[in-house]
Amino acid sequence: MNSAADSTQNQTEGSRGLWTVKDEGEGTLRVYLEGNWELDHALPKPEDILNSDVAGGGLRTVRFDSSALTGWATGLLVFLQDLARIAAERRVEIDRAGLPEGVGKLLDLAAAVPERKGARRSVEHEPVLTRIGAAALAWSEGASAMFTFIGECSVALVKLVRGRARLQRSDFLVFIEDCGVSALPIVTLLSMLFGLILAFIGAVQLMMFGAQIYVADLVGIAVVRVMGAVMCGIIMAGRTGAAFAAQLGTMQVNQEIDALKTLGISPIEFLVLPRMLALCLMMPLLCLYADVMGIVGGLIVAVSMLDINMVQYLNQTLHALKMSHFLVGLVHASVFGVLIALFGCLKGMQCGRSASAVGEATTSAVVACIVAIVVSTALITFICKVLKV
Repeated sequence: MNSAADSTQNQTEGSRGLWTVKDEGEGTLRVYLEGNWELDHALPKPEDILNSDVAGGGLRTVRFDSSALTGWATGLLVFLQDLARIAAERRVEIDRAGLPEGVGKLLDLAAAVPERKGARRSVEHEPVLTRIGAAALAWSEGASAMFTFIGECSVALVKLVRGRARLQRSDFLVFIEDCGVSALPIVTLLSMLFGLILAFIGAVQLMMFGAQIYVADLVGIAVVRVMGAVMCGIIMAGRTGAAFAAQLGTMQVNQEIDALKTLGISPIEFLVLPRMLALCLMMPLLCLYADVMGIVGGLIVAVSMLDINMVQYLNQTLHALKMSHFLVGLVHASVFGVLIALFGCLKGMQCGRSASAVGEATTSAVVACIVAIVVSTALITFICKVLKV
């Protein structure tokens, strides 16, 4: 005897996909689907339907009514697939007649090809000590590779001094132009803007005390002693350090470096040494140029905002600056040049064999250069403080 039992309504909380069930008698359960069933919404669990109080213990068939369904996507298919799998385990028949058009074909298509073993992604959580150990090993290997690279570069430099290194003068001149002359526009713009900003911020504070003339001291000492070199270093890290890593990484991918080794030519002497020498030579000169541009930026603010004429500003700047300030700035620039050339070439030589490895090497080179610049700036500042320079 078929008799519709009392219906009980259920719905997924916090979702837009709703469902209700109704017992139609003789082990038949009808599921009413409502709302929007998409994968990015919370989906109900199939067990909630099969285990509902309405289903009872003699459930044999599940039917659907999707007339109130406003939208569906992969979420509905995933739900129905899971429901069919659990229903098959319980020997419950699924009647697809009430489902939206096309759902049955998509379910058949999904079931036509068996799932490949190992296709599912599994998240493995390693213990903290394992991760710390792996990081320590990776750091030690990286440090070992860096010291090996520094040793090879030192040997190549000694051979160059003795006239036995294979360094192409034409390549060296090209890198001199690329690291120096070609970088002047961006160094000019950013250094002048930095001096301008520094002068503007200082002027706002100094005007409250009527000491706006000392903006020349502020800009001059800050730019010449540290900030000119730091700005120049960051520019060259993003420009030249990344270029070195990309160039050498591309040659690594194209096996050009392997070809040089096969011919008995040292890649360190032929590729790395001219790049490092060019950048180390150009960095102090670019730093001096950036210092001048920073002072010019401060001069623009002083003349336009503080009613200070050009002669007063320049005299105050010359009065504030000492030779030790220039020497500290040049030390900063020289150290930055060595670090940028070292990390740029090292990351390029360590590049993998895939196309994506070139991008990874470039990014790694820029990050390493900037971190090295900041750390070395702190160390040099501390040493200058101890030496009272």
